[in-house]
Amino acid sequence: MRFASYKPALCALVFFFFAFSAASTQQAKHSKHDGHDQTVWNYDGGVFFETDGSLPNGACFRIHGQMKSGDFFDNLKRIDTDKVTVFQRDSETVTKFPDSVVISFSIRDFCPAEVQQMGIRPFLTQKMVDDLRLSIYWKHGVDLKLVKGVKEIDARVDRIQPYATSLAAELSPRYEWSYELEVPSAGVSLMDSLAFVFRTPDGLIAARVSARL
Repeated sequence: MRFASYKPALCALVFFFFAFSAASTQQAKHSKHDGHDQTVWNYDGGVFFETDGSLPNGACFRIHGQMKSGDFFDNLKRIDTDKVTVFQRDSETVTKFPDSVVISFSIRDFCPAEVQQMGIRPFLTQKMVDDLRLSIYWKHGVDLKLVKGVKEIDARVDRIQPYATSLAAELSPRYEWSYELEVPSAGVSLMDSLAFVFRTPDGLIAARVSARL
């Protein structure tokens, strides 16, 4: 199956490849060690990422995702000092990703409060999601490496239940689209990031985010 023409069973998201600077949502702890400031990032549970996006017609959405691979990220820590950055698991130094990572992410109909206050906006529809193009690259510094051999594990769409359940029949339906992909990562440095950009058919950027340690 050629990835450039790949379509999930439920939503025809077409996956191309592009680059973007990183943004993730891990927690850090600051301390001193041997007289030097250090920051320790804990990756138990994997690497999480999140961003908001929008379309030219005013529809808004939130992308939330996770990068994991078995127990690879359990007890994995990134230690930053003023001199060096190292990744450790217990006493072991880790430098590379495993052979593959699993990326799960959802696209959820969502608008920030300040956007909602601006008036009526269209809800995200199947057609809008079908038209999105997702681009993926491994990014090392300014160098980009095309990701090949990405495999779909799962894809589904679920209706978002409204808070006012008694009014569900009267409200416009809102949905969440979920995907799970296996991404080859053998030999990739832990200093690299996995970058995503979502584009409209005419090339406008609708959202962008990265999974970065």
